[in-house]
Amino acid sequence: MRRVVVTGLGMVSPIGNDVQTSWENALAGKNGVGPITHFDASNSGCKIAAEVKDFKVEDYLPAKEARRFDRFVHYGVAASLQAVRDDGFDFEKEDLTRFGCAVGSGIGGLGMICDNQNALMERGARRVSPFMIPGSIINMISGQLSIMLGFKGPNIAHVTACTTGLHSIGEASWIIRRGDADVMVAGGADASICPVGVAGFDNMHALSRRNDDPEHASRPFDKDRDGFVMGEGAGVVILEEYEHAVARGAKIYAELVGYGLSSDAGHITTPNSDGPRRCMESAMKQAGIAPSDIAYLNAHGTSTSVGDINETKAIKEAFGDAVKGLVVNSTKSMTGHLLGGAGGVESVFTILAVKNQVSPPTINIVEQDPECDLDYCANQARKMEIRYAMKNSFGFGGTNGSLIFKRVDD
Repeated sequence: MRRVVVTGLGMVSPIGNDVQTSWENALAGKNGVGPITHFDASNSGCKIAAEVKDFKVEDYLPAKEARRFDRFVHYGVAASLQAVRDDGFDFEKEDLTRFGCAVGSGIGGLGMICDNQNALMERGARRVSPFMIPGSIINMISGQLSIMLGFKGPNIAHVTACTTGLHSIGEASWIIRRGDADVMVAGGADASICPVGVAGFDNMHALSRRNDDPEHASRPFDKDRDGFVMGEGAGVVILEEYEHAVARGAKIYAELVGYGLSSDAGHITTPNSDGPRRCMESAMKQAGIAPSDIAYLNAHGTSTSVGDINETKAIKEAFGDAVKGLVVNSTKSMTGHLLGGAGGVESVFTILAVKNQVSPPTINIVEQDPECDLDYCANQARKMEIRYAMKNSFGFGGTNGSLIFKRVDD
């Protein structure tokens, strides 16, 4: 079986517009939540979100071209180009038919679609942008990257709600394992902080309404959590076949050794513990390791009352007695929930946890929920030995994914 390693990282997040800034802020417990500025939220029940700040799309796309795309494409392209630059490829020496892209989105260009709907209703059909369709469809990050970089291998985009970023990485790893590519750009992006996006989640009673205290609104596993905080951004990794990476002297962050996926087959929005449990067990089986081998788990951890309890239960069922030695963290406490981009951003954080042997904190745990009774690395980063780390993502429709990353220096 061909081995798959991570050789490049890219990120645009509410706590930083690149990997290094985001990582340093995550370790410091910096909060990325604040009042919504993307639109007038005065009539919204939820008035807070974790927005990307001071982002300059012109650093990645010409301004004229950027106007043709929704923000989720901006973020996805930016994170992907960061990852490619981080990797340091010499493309003149590479066969680009062996390079592919798999960067998806949970919702895609919702803001652009709504803006054009408003233009249609207010000013007529001729005011709808001719770029509305290509600028908002979910596969356009992968498509644009292929065009910009000349990658002629697989060009795909997965859509599995909030599991999108993780599934994209896992499926890209299998493309490499079965020999259809040597290198894949993989991850997820979303940017749905717009009137209809916020209203849709808020009317489901899914969002926090801690409008007067945004810094403490995202509080996974805390007794007083009242819903998740919408985030936006993108997280992308470069996956590469191990021998290909070694031959060109690439730096290797971690090895991807396990990928599990499952379905709850229950309810479209309410989870059960059976699906996530089987997902985690499948990833461990593929990696050929025991639960006791995993030291750190980056949780889905959204800060919803049902979700946090359900994930805690599933982790305990999957890990058994080994759960006593497991450190669990939710970086969503700082970034909010990036929807389809969450699994990409949080996979980058998990990889860096393995590389740097440290768990970021779960901030805003003031009084831990008694039903969430694991070690969540509350409020302060922790140096620790991490040989294997797991990343979980779960999504509407009952779709689940787990990845396992391994330290490469042993």
